[in-house]
Amino acid sequence: MPAISTLEAVIASLKPGMNVYVPGVSGESLAFYYGLTCNPDACAGIRFIGVHFPGINHSNYLGLHPQARQRNYFMLPGLREGLGCGRAELLPLDYQGIYRDLAGMANVDIAVAQVSPPDQYGVCSLGPCQDFIPAVWAAARVRVAHINPALPKTRGAFTVAWNDVDIACEAEWHLLTYEGEQPTLLQSTIARHVTELVRDGDTIELGIGKIQSEIISSLTSHQNLRIHSGMVMAPVLELLDSGVIKGPASIQIGVALGDEMFYQRTADDPSFYYRPVTETHDPCRIAKIPNFCAINSAVEVDLFGQVNADCINGRQLAGVGGLPNFVQGARMSEGGRSIIVLPSMSDNGRFSRIVASIPTGCNTAIARQDADYVISEFGVAALRGLSVHARAQALISIAHPDHREHLARSWADMAARM
Repeated sequence: MPAISTLEAVIASLKPGMNVYVPGVSGESLAFYYGLTCNPDACAGIRFIGVHFPGINHSNYLGLHPQARQRNYFMLPGLREGLGCGRAELLPLDYQGIYRDLAGMANVDIAVAQVSPPDQYGVCSLGPCQDFIPAVWAAARVRVAHINPALPKTRGAFTVAWNDVDIACEAEWHLLTYEGEQPTLLQSTIARHVTELVRDGDTIELGIGKIQSEIISSLTSHQNLRIHSGMVMAPVLELLDSGVIKGPASIQIGVALGDEMFYQRTADDPSFYYRPVTETHDPCRIAKIPNFCAINSAVEVDLFGQVNADCINGRQLAGVGGLPNFVQGARMSEGGRSIIVLPSMSDNGRFSRIVASIPTGCNTAIARQDADYVISEFGVAALRGLSVHARAQALISIAHPDHREHLARSWADMAARM
């Protein structure tokens, strides 16, 4: 049986040199972070480990104390300064690699999990986030359960047994919520092109963002779709309520992002089933799903079909996430497709996002042989089976018209040097 304590007492017990796992995305315990901000001296010499996302997680663990440290897998605003002085570690891994890294840690002193109150069988749910907790929970020296009565009890492949908890701390606290931005006409145009490539009966994966939200809204005339994805947002309810998606466990995800009403819906509706990264992002498991359609965004695509997903002018924005895992699985799936979506121009309208070559200093998330379709507001470049020259021509055709002539000249120079 766990010892009953408080989050404040757990924080006061921290000692320099400890490794503390703090979950990210909608699984983050905001009560635990608030307690850390109230006792910043307890954070001196603590190494915080987790998978936190820019634009979703706003807690700055590195900023809690000048001697705090952080290990993360995505670039965060608060992490950037710490990289220069050695207080921060940034690991360039995809989701499968992140899970393996966490699972291989033998020195996690404390793992914090935000869970629902135990049921009559002594089982606690992880609510709307089951991605990485299973990687560290069993091996952590001390397992702290933040029992949050506000957290809905969801269905999932992994649960926390009451008897496996070392310290239980009950504190009702608000959940991390995420409000997506409203799509524009540009995103709607891109979404219509994507809709033409999605077939009835497909299983689809989408990341998060304005384009992805609009793609979901554009699929309401389809039938018998399923979702197998790392994350899902509230617009997916349009597909459930319209009958496009139906049936138990027809939406299999690691994380839900939205408001608290959406989280409760994922608990009440048997269509939702949560799985850890070892199941949602396993390319071999994905490959066994016929007609798997992976739909993901990119920062830029070059004329070979290489994809940069997280850098601008050598400055890292986030990380590659699960993109490589889903693309690999989709390409092995019978009838599967990998679709990359992006606007033709940067947000400020100054730069083409179809480029001659990925700039030096930027990271390639997808190699040229892995791109099946690239979509902008100007159309679809179907790359599978095309020669290098035909691929370049297809990509130039979906670039912004103001940049096509320059791209064509650049390609002619590049082709002459091959």
